[in-house]
Amino acid sequence: MSNVENRCRLVLVVPDMPDLAQRSKVLAGALRGGDVASVILPQYGLSDAEFQQHAELLVPVIQKAGAAALIEGDTRVAGRAKADGLHIVGGADVLGDAIEKHTPKLIVGGGNASDRHHALEIGELRPDYIFFGRTDGDIKPEPHPKNLALAEWWASMIEIPCVVMGGTDPQSVLAVAETGAEFVALRLAVFGEPEQAPAVVAAVNALLDEKAPRFED
Repeated sequence: MSNVENRCRLVLVVPDMPDLAQRSKVLAGALRGGDVASVILPQYGLSDAEFQQHAELLVPVIQKAGAAALIEGDTRVAGRAKADGLHIVGGADVLGDAIEKHTPKLIVGGGNASDRHHALEIGELRPDYIFFGRTDGDIKPEPHPKNLALAEWWASMIEIPCVVMGGTDPQSVLAVAETGAEFVALRLAVFGEPEQAPAVVAAVNALLDEKAPRFED
């Protein structure tokens, strides 16, 4: 078994699937494919009640696989579903409020860091992680160049871990890993063809094992 702690690890963003049973089955399959550090669960177009229902079913699936379950935005849903944390998509003010109210009981990270100035504002809040990109920002095969540049700058000088949104091509994880980022997030690259999700997660982990740079202790 490889030491995944000393290289970039995978974060999954659950895709937009209104059918809860299918969503649960596809996610469970992906998690069986290999190492996943955490899973972000966005609300998409679900009502609050539907989102609650999805979270209560999916959070145990995620936790059983040894990953952290992060609810995007909704603190009440996170609490009721017994999630591990919150992924905040707003700016520093929203993130700061969530950190003040919910750490250290919950993992709290995210932020909307579109440039160095906003990233440093977020860093001053000491979140558990900063996220470069949007959870639905995988619109091209490769990661957004701006997010890669921000991650490389951040990883070289700040100890707070960063997560970078990858592209629709599973191979895009290498471009993220080479920035020094601790985590790479994938959505459509894994779930675009749901039946292939376990194989894609396995292949991504093998690629990171083989080619990702190692962190210094």
